[in-house]
Amino acid sequence: MEHSTLLMSANIHFIEAKLSLIRIPLDRYHHYLPTILRLLFPPGEVAANGLESSSSHDYLPDDESWANKHAFLNVSITPIECSIVCDSCLAQNLFQPAIKASRSMLTSPPSQDYGSISDEEFGVISVEGAGMEAGQRVLELTSPLALAGISLFFITTYFSDYILVPAKAKGQVVRALEDRGFAFERSSKTYVNPAAHHRHHSSCSSAGSSSPSTPPPKTVTELQARTFDNLRRHSIVPMVDDDLRLVQCCGSNENPDTFVNHELALQNGISRCLLHKPKFLSLTMTKEESASLLLEKRLLSNFDVYGMVDVLLGAKDDILVPITLDLRPLPFEATGIVCGVAGRLSDDRVMVRPIDMNYLSTASAGTVMVNEKDLVEAMEKLRIGADGSIQP
Repeated sequence: MEHSTLLMSANIHFIEAKLSLIRIPLDRYHHYLPTILRLLFPPGEVAANGLESSSSHDYLPDDESWANKHAFLNVSITPIECSIVCDSCLAQNLFQPAIKASRSMLTSPPSQDYGSISDEEFGVISVEGAGMEAGQRVLELTSPLALAGISLFFITTYFSDYILVPAKAKGQVVRALEDRGFAFERSSKTYVNPAAHHRHHSSCSSAGSSSPSTPPPKTVTELQARTFDNLRRHSIVPMVDDDLRLVQCCGSNENPDTFVNHELALQNGISRCLLHKPKFLSLTMTKEESASLLLEKRLLSNFDVYGMVDVLLGAKDDILVPITLDLRPLPFEATGIVCGVAGRLSDDRVMVRPIDMNYLSTASAGTVMVNEKDLVEAMEKLRIGADGSIQP
């Protein structure tokens, strides 16, 4: 597969962060909501209820946003679960006590699902806007890692793509991408020179760096076939909620004259969305970019406060439809799902034409976002079995 010059010249670098993945069952969402709000809006920056902010503007420096305090943070609510990616220390300090409290409140058997924090730590790769269609970007970025047997989580945002990989597999990740022609930013403090990086076999990630029981696929086509055969064997089928229509947008805080009011409006809008347990919302925050949001279009009215306009930027008439794959039957370290799905939708040999897509990985699910007009064809592509027949 030939790589796009635009993509290979993109800014690709590791963000300096050690991250954990938190999974919260939807029936425990309201128990964890205060902790989620505390993660997003630490005490002193916003009132405890997440709605009434300080009347003084002194609490927020003019040149700093509450949304730029995390190296990387993602909070996602989907029809399958609530999933959070955050700093590992925050995960332990904030969510471990909440998990213990949730466990103590339950009167059902110990096997009851009360939420969890991943044992594995993750690193995250940032890929800034690369000037090509999102679906092709997903395929180009994930195929080298999938063919190397590395498990990953992929998050498309308004500005950038983010790839979460096991921290222990970092050297292997760099080698896999550089072997395919990608160049990491050497200025990154966390860049690992693969030629100088050595480790014992025992330190390899469980995400596929040890010798697999079966030979890894040699091509994206073979990987795609294996992926969909694996999904079929576990009865995992694409699902669409006819009531969900999404838009992708970002916070607007460029004007110093309206900065504070925009930040307050964004805080209040996000809080209002979270308090009412949205069916779908994904919020991503980093130190370098404005907050990125993927949310139900009906939730946009929550940001119409303080008489502010353009609190959220983006093409709000570009409607995306989420197609969900419930991956709970698969092992946590399963590989190739993102690449296999992206390959199927991007392959113009399957049916009529490639379909552009965004992707959101959460703890136990994968969600493909396609344009509303492409939904029928996308579902047909995702239902094609290895033998070429349409699956139910």
